[in-house]
Amino acid sequence: MGISWKRKTTQAETVRSPAVAGTFYPDSPGALSAQVGKFIDDAELKETDGELIGLIAPHAGYVYSGHVAGYAYKQLVGHSFDTVVLLGLSHRHPIGTAAIYARGAFRTPLGDIPIDEDLASQMMRLNTDLLDLPPAHAEEHSLEVQLPFLQYLLPDLRIVPILLQDDSPKNVISLSQAIAEAIGDRSCLLIGSTDLCHYPTYEAAQKSDGVLIEAIERFDPDYLRRQMDGYMQHHPTQNFHCMMCSTGAIYTTMRVAKALGGNRIETLKAANSGDVPIGGRDQVVGYMAAGIYG
Repeated sequence: MGISWKRKTTQAETVRSPAVAGTFYPDSPGALSAQVGKFIDDAELKETDGELIGLIAPHAGYVYSGHVAGYAYKQLVGHSFDTVVLLGLSHRHPIGTAAIYARGAFRTPLGDIPIDEDLASQMMRLNTDLLDLPPAHAEEHSLEVQLPFLQYLLPDLRIVPILLQDDSPKNVISLSQAIAEAIGDRSCLLIGSTDLCHYPTYEAAQKSDGVLIEAIERFDPDYLRRQMDGYMQHHPTQNFHCMMCSTGAIYTTMRVAKALGGNRIETLKAANSGDVPIGGRDQVVGYMAAGIYG
């Protein structure tokens, strides 16, 4: 399969406009900065040894998951990175393998974040199935909602956004190898964006998320895959759609982090949509924040 990183970029493609400002988070710069700041201020900073290599953070609307995301991004206090590589799920656009946004910038109400175009092109050279596909990113929220947190704490960063649907070992392993090799010794942070269980009751969600979090903390994507497959097969629950939506993104984040020297994942916060005042408890979505350290 050929790659498209040499395509001509139109002005419309150069800057990816926000898709969910005003719905998932405030579209006013002042209100957005204040809300993100409060989420971070309210979170506890977990003291831990080792180098921060990556984060796992949720991607729902801030009224539901923003307080959980605050725990992930609190870990960035006192750190600096040149580039953040973001991995998430393409909820709307079909993707055969993986889709990168390889040039230009992502815009939020807080300003534009440039793409690390050199790193993106290196990844595509190393994996010809990683396609430069801006339409896949145009309406996607899973990475966009991470950006205001990053802008609040790392104002001079660049990003490499990548979306997946195919969580097969073949796709995940080849993508992980390309990302890790391209990063090398660069100053990069990984972010895997996912929500946890979708739509069981509050009580069922707590059980499912507990099993999933324990599996993630094993830091073994193959074990995580087996645990999810087994649990879903043996615990049929009404409206239980999945234990984790961004499986490919998290498998890939884990494999890249291991290749970069990661040796553990620590959970920082877990909750679900039933834990906030506006959330019901008949059908909920789970969230977690975690740090990956080496």
